[in-house]
Amino acid sequence: MTDAVQPTASRPLVDDDQLWLSVMNKMDETWAELVGQQVELERKNAELEGAHAFMAGVFDSMSDVLVACDTALRVVRTNQAAERLFPGGADGLVGRLLTELVDPHSPTTVADVANTIVRRQRLEDREFILAAAGGAMPFAVNGTVLYDGRGRPSGVVLAARPLGELRRAYTELDRAHRSLKDAQAQLVQAEKMASLGRLVAGVAHELNNPISFVYGNAHTLRRFTRRLEAYLAAVHADPRAADFARQRQDLRIDMVLSELDGALSGIVDGAERVRDIVADLRRFSSDRRTPGTIFDLADVARTALDWILATCGRPVTVHADLDGALDVDGHAGQMQQVIMNLVQNAVDAMEGSDSPTLDIAGTRRGGRVCLTIRDNGPGIAPEIMDRIFDPFFTTKPVGKGTGLGLAICYRMVTEHGGMLAASRHPAGGTTMTLDLPAFMPDDGPGNSGAEA
Repeated sequence: MTDAVQPTASRPLVDDDQLWLSVMNKMDETWAELVGQQVELERKNAELEGAHAFMAGVFDSMSDVLVACDTALRVVRTNQAAERLFPGGADGLVGRLLTELVDPHSPTTVADVANTIVRRQRLEDREFILAAAGGAMPFAVNGTVLYDGRGRPSGVVLAARPLGELRRAYTELDRAHRSLKDAQAQLVQAEKMASLGRLVAGVAHELNNPISFVYGNAHTLRRFTRRLEAYLAAVHADPRAADFARQRQDLRIDMVLSELDGALSGIVDGAERVRDIVADLRRFSSDRRTPGTIFDLADVARTALDWILATCGRPVTVHADLDGALDVDGHAGQMQQVIMNLVQNAVDAMEGSDSPTLDIAGTRRGGRVCLTIRDNGPGIAPEIMDRIFDPFFTTKPVGKGTGLGLAICYRMVTEHGGMLAASRHPAGGTTMTLDLPAFMPDDGPGNSGAEA
């Protein structure tokens, strides 16, 4: 009897093949995944290395001294600026204690840095004295606490900059700021003067014609008065004058004649006053810039001083320091007008002083000539200091000042390329400072700022 064929004998072989293929597929997938992860890991490592190199480059390129310490205040990282500053260089800094880098006489100590870590605070512009290779040096230091991944303090990083550099930067910034404010103030003043100049030019023109008419006719009437007086004297000397005596008395002819000359004198004086104001307005609004000549400002100042003191009517003690030539290229007449105005204002300011004293000094510093005029009066009140050069502003009584003197002086000085300033002297009184470009022989006439 023949045995039957068992069909189930091949099934285990098929299952084994399928299992093997499944395992191979899983291995391929795992291998591909591992390769992908390896590529991604290498890419991220490259990015990390690039970022590390970039940060290291930034760290080393900084001019500030950078020192990173752990919580034990042991140096773990520095930049090239620190390596150049401290003795030992790159190899000798890492691992050293911070106490070795800070001078014992430092206002801010290592203990202050340790407290900063404990309190998790910042150091802001604290003064340190660091033990540099060339000796102890002052630095302004800022410090920030470092933290680990769990938020715990892991150290501190300190950034130091030489105090001398900071002070120099602050000084330059302050100088630039003050220069900008001065330039802005001068620009505003110049624009104000220009606008007002155009206005007063029209006003002066309109006033000039009628006041000239009044002035001319007042002088004519004064001449006619002399003739009328002579004629009436002749009439009254006639024997028949008795017939006019009563009418002469009733009309008060004698009083009219006695007061007529005074009335006309008042008209002339008033007209002259208005004429002077118009002349000031026209000078103030004038834009004429003619070439100047070379003159000695010291000689001009001495002449102006003599003229004012000769007419002031009371003794004034003068301390003059005008030795040496103060050559300027410009208009001597205009500068004499400026100085006379300044001296007259100083004399007026000392009107109530028991011992009026005037100090005038001239110096030359490089390419500038400086003239100062100081009185011992009450000084200019701080609240009006910014207004003294404004046109029509005056502290003098009505009728004694037009308020144009300093405004005209300011404009003349500005047209010469100079500056006019007022200040209160610490010992009392006012100091007026006139600063002009000095004449430079190589420039030749007309090139030292007179036409600026």
